[in-house]
Amino acid sequence: MGLRINDIVPNFTAETDQGTITFHDWIGDSWAILFSHPKDFTPVCTTEFGAVAQLADEWEKRNTKVIGLSVDGVDEHVEWKSDIEGFAGAKAGFPIIADSSLAVSKEFDMLPAEAYLPDGRTAADSASVRSVFIISPDKKVQLIMTYPMSVGRNFAEVLRALDGLQATYGVPIATPANWVAGQDVIVAMTLNDEAAKEKFGEFDAKLPYLRFTKQPG
Repeated sequence: MGLRINDIVPNFTAETDQGTITFHDWIGDSWAILFSHPKDFTPVCTTEFGAVAQLADEWEKRNTKVIGLSVDGVDEHVEWKSDIEGFAGAKAGFPIIADSSLAVSKEFDMLPAEAYLPDGRTAADSASVRSVFIISPDKKVQLIMTYPMSVGRNFAEVLRALDGLQATYGVPIATPANWVAGQDVIVAMTLNDEAAKEKFGEFDAKLPYLRFTKQPG
C-alpha cells in the first residue's frame, strides 16, 4: 500500500547533487516538499523546476525546504541545473535526489513496482514519476499530488495548498474552495457554536454546518 495522509514518511538515505542526505535529518524542524519528475533534460520538467527556483523566497518565508527527485544520476542533475537556471533566471538552490535505483520512487509509490530502467531509456519509461508530497515538521504526509507526463504542475497551487496546510495545522479550521491566504476560513464541525464563538469571536453562519470566520493570526 502506498503512503497515505498522516503516514510518517520513510526515512531514507540518498545521494543528491548537494551530497548525501538522510531524509528526516534533512527535514529537521521545517516543512518539506518532495517533488519528483521523470527525467533530467526534459521540457516540462525544466519549466517546473524553474518555477520552483523562482519561488525560493516564498518557500523560505514559510519555513519550507524543497527537494527534487529523478531517476537520473548526480552528474546529470548538476549539468541540468544550468539549463534550469538559464531558463528561469533564478538559482536552483534546492537539492535533487539521484534515484537511479528507483528505491525512493518505489517507497513513496511514485511509479509501478514493475517499472524498469532499460539502457537508453526515455522519460516515457518512468512516466509515473511526477508527484508532490508536502510534509509537516513531525515528518507526516499532509498532501499528495500525482500528475501525468503531459500536464505540468502548477506550483502556485502547491504554494496555496502549503498556505492552507500551515493555516489549519493544529487549528480547528478548514479552508474553503479556492481559498488564498488572508481570506476567511471555515470553523471546524468539531466545535459547536458556543465553542466557536469562544475561540474565534464572531463568525458568519451561511448554513448551520458552514460557518466562516477571519483567518486566525
